[in-house]
Amino acid sequence: MKKNTLRRALMLLALLVSSHVLAAQKEMTLMLDWFVNPNHGPIIIAQERGYFKAQGLQVTIQEPADPSTPSKLVAAGKVDMAVSYQPDLTMDVAAGLPLVRSATLIATPLNALMMLDDGKPHTIADLKGKKIGISTPGSEEASIGAMLAEANLTLSDVTIINVGWALSSSLASGKVDAISGGCRNFETNQLALEGYKVQQFYPEEHGIPSYDELVFVVNSAHYDKQEIAAFNTALEQATTYIINHPQKAWQQFIAYAPDTLDTPLNKQAWQQTLTRFALRPGAVDLQRYNDYAEFLYDHKMIKTRPNAKDYVLNVGE
Repeated sequence: MKKNTLRRALMLLALLVSSHVLAAQKEMTLMLDWFVNPNHGPIIIAQERGYFKAQGLQVTIQEPADPSTPSKLVAAGKVDMAVSYQPDLTMDVAAGLPLVRSATLIATPLNALMMLDDGKPHTIADLKGKKIGISTPGSEEASIGAMLAEANLTLSDVTIINVGWALSSSLASGKVDAISGGCRNFETNQLALEGYKVQQFYPEEHGIPSYDELVFVVNSAHYDKQEIAAFNTALEQATTYIINHPQKAWQQFIAYAPDTLDTPLNKQAWQQTLTRFALRPGAVDLQRYNDYAEFLYDHKMIKTRPNAKDYVLNVGE
């Protein structure tokens, strides 16, 4: 009789503890910059391996219908956090959007200006009079403009076309002559698998300061430092696991959505992305942000120079 009473008491205690843990889970909506792909490896692994849950977070991962909207939705208070780009963040802040960077996902540039390789050597000067496809207006035009300047060209010498999701197909079909915004670990592989070879020009090799390709942004007017610290801890755990166990992590990554993620393209991109992840997502180099803001200002892409300390969050403060 006493044993049964003790057993019931223990079961009740376990239920109470479990209920408390579930009640303590903080709900968070995270909108990606694009459909799920290897660039988002640490996010998916943190979700799949329970790192977010262990930090008291219940993260709902969303994909945008339009890749230009995630940061705007954060600024409007529609989602809690979004994956964005350091260049876009700087331009958004300069334009007055209430955003701050809370962590880094990809710590090196991935963007490239791409043209189909027709066997002839090309230079940026060959883009005069050509059509260039982009996915999100703003920072890509800034990057294109700076690269064109090396060839004594300006944006008025080319036609910019917003092709949204269809970067690779627009280039392959001839709808545009070049694309900007395509990732050197993704679009190049996608085009190669379809039989198209590309020539790439890397922004950081053509007068553009290096930057963080992908960052997390939150609303500057209302964010929870403890929640962000917990998110960053889970993200760092996931990144460490990926680096230590790349093949096991790959299997767990594709398990998130096998029908769409388990592809030859993603497998190639996964291997090429491993060295790009930020090993310390919360760490930041403020000067890196100020240098890029100076670049945008010098090229008249922003009218004011935001100070990094005002929009790059240090949750340790």
